[in-house]
Amino acid sequence: MTHLRVVLTGILLSVVVLTAAVTETHQNSDTAGDSNLQGPYVALGDSYTSGPRIPAQSGKPAGCDRSDHNYPALLAAQLKLEPGMFRDMSCSGATTADFTSPQSTDDGRNPAQLSALSRRTRLVTVGIGGNDIGFGSMLTRCLTMGAAYKLITRIKDVSVDAPCRERYVEDGTDSTQQRMTALRTVLSDLMREIRRRAPRAHLYIVGYPAILPPGGTGCRRALPLAPGDIAYLRETEDQLNKVLRQQARTAGATYVDTETESREHSVCSAQDTRWIEPLIPSSPAAPVHPNARGQRGMTQIILRAMRATQ
Repeated sequence: MTHLRVVLTGILLSVVVLTAAVTETHQNSDTAGDSNLQGPYVALGDSYTSGPRIPAQSGKPAGCDRSDHNYPALLAAQLKLEPGMFRDMSCSGATTADFTSPQSTDDGRNPAQLSALSRRTRLVTVGIGGNDIGFGSMLTRCLTMGAAYKLITRIKDVSVDAPCRERYVEDGTDSTQQRMTALRTVLSDLMREIRRRAPRAHLYIVGYPAILPPGGTGCRRALPLAPGDIAYLRETEDQLNKVLRQQARTAGATYVDTETESREHSVCSAQDTRWIEPLIPSSPAAPVHPNARGQRGMTQIILRAMRATQ
């Protein structure tokens, strides 16, 4: 029995040592797998990144409308980045021009967003392009014309079902498409500049989430749009995301598709499931912008993309 006890004790010790070795190897493997996600991390982008009106608003300048629960802040928390290893440069109203020049806001001046990059930077997310093609002003115009369309159709029959699209297309030329073409060139230059300033960084280009659901209809209560303009706006956002995807591929960056997963969480979805708030928000967020749920959803999509590319 004594001999057997000694043998069993030896076996038990061997198992403990082996288990510890395997566990250590596994932990080291996990750490190595996430080693490129430890920062320094710099977030660049516009209001879909900054999170206007989502509590709590933080950072300077206040005019950039940054939330401490936007996807950059949530990513930094998920990655357990230490203080000083994360900088959020995103700002409401930003265009690609504000990446290389300071941006004036109603409450302060945001430095050129690329000024936060350095050779130490290891992680960069970019969410930009919507303001370059004037998507926000286009949406505002389409909503205004949609309200007028609704009133006119009550009075008489009309043959035009896309009054806003007709405003942007003249003699077969779509002014939005022209801006889309210009954006391709600007993004190409911008990607090269990011690479130059942060040559060792992993670069992730974040697409825009679905504002309107797929299919031929919208939701008149949330967004009063003419039927044809619903399709026009959806197609415009799809094209913008395609441009972002193409430029990411050309630059050797990773494109993060937030549109596919968010189709079931568009502005037309139920209040407790939507990621995008309607014209009159029911949750703290800017109209037709991601709410806190949307920022959390995008965070998980981006995080999966990051871990998949390590």
